[in-house]
Amino acid sequence: MARQSISFTQPNDEWLKSQVDNHEYSSKSELVNDLIRQARKQQRQIDWIRSKLEKAENSEFTNDSKEQILVQSKSLLNG
Repeated sequence: MARQSISFTQPNDEWLKSQVDNHEYSSKSELVNDLIRQARKQQRQIDWIRSKLEKAENSEFTNDSKEQILVQSKSLLNG
């Protein structure tokens, strides 16, 4: 695993410490990795929605209903 050195603002560092102190995470590294995983998952959903919108805009229609698109995006979000 790659090692990095990063700096946090005081409020962010205090929040990270509180999460570790409350036993939500075993270390700041674990927490930061989890936050990055969540951000990557969210970005995949945003990219999927964007591609659906671009496809619809380019073809001027989509066969998927709003409900189907919502179900599909929630499914993607929930992994």
